[in-house]
Amino acid sequence: MKTKTFIAFVAPSLLMMLIFIAAPLISVFVQSFYNTQPVFEQVEVETCTPGFPEPTCVTETKSKPILDEDGKMLRRTTFVGLQSYWNVLEPDRFWAAISAGSWSQLMAIDFWKALRFTLTFTLITLPLVLVTGLAIALAVNNAVRSIRGPVIFVSLLPFIITPVIGALSIRWLFIGDGILTAFLEWWLARDIAMFAQGWTIEVMMLFYRVWHVAPFAFVIFYAALQTVNQDTLESAIVDGASRWERLRYVIIPHLAPLITFIALIHLMDCYRVFEEIVGFSSQSHVISLQWLTYDLLSPDDSGNRAISRASASAMLTMVGIVILLILPLRRSWREHKGTR
Repeated sequence: MKTKTFIAFVAPSLLMMLIFIAAPLISVFVQSFYNTQPVFEQVEVETCTPGFPEPTCVTETKSKPILDEDGKMLRRTTFVGLQSYWNVLEPDRFWAAISAGSWSQLMAIDFWKALRFTLTFTLITLPLVLVTGLAIALAVNNAVRSIRGPVIFVSLLPFIITPVIGALSIRWLFIGDGILTAFLEWWLARDIAMFAQGWTIEVMMLFYRVWHVAPFAFVIFYAALQTVNQDTLESAIVDGASRWERLRYVIIPHLAPLITFIALIHLMDCYRVFEEIVGFSSQSHVISLQWLTYDLLSPDDSGNRAISRASASAMLTMVGIVILLILPLRRSWREHKGTR
């Protein structure tokens, strides 16, 4: 391919990536080192209450925001360096909790509480998604051809549903007198409150994520199964290999690059978990790093937003994603070099 032709194909994608990915990322990185706060002035306010023979007056000093010419609140931006990262990580409280060996004190720090859930959620759902997707793909591939179409359609429905809608649907099945909660109460003959404790909410979140994402892995694996070398499979059968041995030594090595690909996609998407937090309304029990960033950006009672700390939280989330992707990317690079 000629250089000009290559540039013509690649340039639009590079331009879009620079505008919508690189530029916002650089902006967030820069904002994490600056703090923007409204400017206040101290004014004396006299408050009088009716009295006899004279009213009672009290003079108080209050803070009042300074307004600009347009009537908007005046703000001042200052360079704070790594202070925003310090405020998010809270290393003093972290080391105090570690020294005391107190898990409850550590989980009282928002960032470490969010990091614990995010890592747990990501690393538990990854193998479950891979195994479930592969199991469905193998079952459909071995099913009678006449029923494959309907089975594939039904299997893809969870992936088609909007994430928030799917999370709300699972929540409604279990919350209060939901259908599944009522069934479990009848079966176990006891009252059940699935949303009264954190670990049950986490289990439902894990179930929802696997239910929602496994169809994606299924589609990839099912397409790859159509390209498995049939001669190799027949040779394995002739040699007396069992189903498990054919799966382990023939099919899984063939699917290895796609397993890495699905792992990469899942890690990047799952580490930014947010829909489950909103759908299950779990903020009082469990939070994620993405939700923490959102919470820091929410205006407080005076209308201020912690943009600097939110930017620091977002950058720390990006660092976590990069760390998780190191092993899959190294494996993918080695496989790429081995095929050249």
